[in-house]
Amino acid sequence: MTGEEMLSDRFAGKAGLQQRVLPAYRVPFFDMLASACEGGLSLFAGDPLPDENIQASTDLLVARYEPGTNHHFLTPGSAFYRCRQEGIIEWLSASEPDVLIVEANPRYPSTPDAIDWMHKRGRPVIGWGLGAPPVSGPFGFWRNRKRVNLIQSLDGIIAYSRRGAKEYQALGYPRERLFVATNAAYARPVGSMPDRSAHIDNKPVVLFVGRLQARKRVDNLINACAALPSSLQPGLWIVGDGPSRQDLESLAQVVYPSAEFLGARYGAELDDCFTRADLFVLPGTGGLAVQQAMSFGLPVIVAEGDGTQADLVRSENGWLIQADDLDAISESLRAALSDVERLRRMGAESYRIVQEEINLEAMVSVFVQALRTISNLIKR
Repeated sequence: MTGEEMLSDRFAGKAGLQQRVLPAYRVPFFDMLASACEGGLSLFAGDPLPDENIQASTDLLVARYEPGTNHHFLTPGSAFYRCRQEGIIEWLSASEPDVLIVEANPRYPSTPDAIDWMHKRGRPVIGWGLGAPPVSGPFGFWRNRKRVNLIQSLDGIIAYSRRGAKEYQALGYPRERLFVATNAAYARPVGSMPDRSAHIDNKPVVLFVGRLQARKRVDNLINACAALPSSLQPGLWIVGDGPSRQDLESLAQVVYPSAEFLGARYGAELDDCFTRADLFVLPGTGGLAVQQAMSFGLPVIVAEGDGTQADLVRSENGWLIQADDLDAISESLRAALSDVERLRRMGAESYRIVQEEINLEAMVSVFVQALRTISNLIKR
């Protein structure tokens, strides 16, 4: 079934969408959004820096891709990073979108030029962003002013999370022009979730899936499993690869030798890991596998990050913890593994959340609502 067939709401015009880069995991979303726009969707993006470890893709099936040239100043981790995108005005002139969606990020100095181009032609611009947490550090006042100026120039804003929307409101942005499209990477699951026994005959399986790098804090997960009473210690499956793998294997050899490093898994092999697991844990920041784990009916333990985790993880389906808090991981593991019946109920709730509330279809529906609402406001 195509995205067009799954979506009843549609946008009558042509949409343009600017991204700094086009990560591969966003391709299904952009194609589904393009199917919901009667005039199509044209997407403008450039390349990431070589050491960003972003898996980029241009393999769009429905949306039209236009490459830009990114000129980077410093790196994204720097407070003073800037990325000027060459070719953005030429793209707008050629594609002529009725509405433009841009990243609500003041670190891209070419974005205000694109906004001006649209506004001079009486066309609206919608920002899409994580939120606007307080700015601190060097030149904080100046950096905040740049952000406020960009936000106030937008005709509407789509936030990744409820927390992000509240942050935009705190800067004075009107609530009636704010939309929350909870961040999703996967379509609504079809069929039923895996059938798991109410009893675990052997050890429960705790699963981690993601790139093995320092910020994922897999070391904390290994240490937390080792700290559990022997009666609760699980089988620990670590799926993924990356620069920290050798160090993590050395750590596990010392403190938790039963941990299994399964390497990178894809397709049916990865699905099998999710199906056979009992609990999913993401102990550090970042990671797209949480929603995927929930679609397999798994309860989750997830570290807080950009605010999107709070929309996915609730007391009914898991534990939301602070990143880098080893005690919090240990206590959550202890609570999760001590009551299998509750664990199964929480897994069923995870499945319900991604089936009914947080999925690509729901995300696209909010984008279409924003496109239609803001277009109608500007026409008045």
